Amino acid sequence: MRLTRIFGAAALSTALALPALADQDPAVAARQGQFKLFAHNFGVLGGMAQGRMEYDAAMAQTAADNLFHLTRVDQGRLWPEGTDSSSIDGTRANAAIWDDLDDFVAKFVALQGSVENLQGVAGDGLDDMRTGVMAVGGTCQACHEAYRDEAS
Repeated sequence: MRLTRIFGAAALSTALALPALADQDPAVAARQGQFKLFAHNFGVLGGMAQGRMEYDAAMAQTAADNLFHLTRVDQGRLWPEGTDSSSIDGTRANAAIWDDLDDFVAKFVALQGSVENLQGVAGDGLDDMRTGVMAVGGTCQACHEAYRDEAS
């Protein structure tokens, strides 16, 4: 009975959201969805690293595993030209991404590497996980500073 309610609520939520999603570029929606999942999982690790949550090795490992897989999603169709914040509403992607695509890709590859390292240590203890979280945060920040516009 409980699952029926959960699925019913999910179906209703999806149906109500469809008109809003119809106006958004599918590539933008997909990449924002990916980054929301990234933030959700990184938030768990960050909460543990900052002491806002108790360290749980299994939960930390699961979040790191999820991040690893999220960073392995093919990005090719998620970043079409013309989906920057000066061209369309609803995105914070700076047009500089397409001006220096090689650097943007290099920053994403650095993120993949730091997440892979985090995945290797997330379940090994709080100190090792913290070090991994800091490295991932640094790669995120480097890309955000260069290629993400401020929220409007």
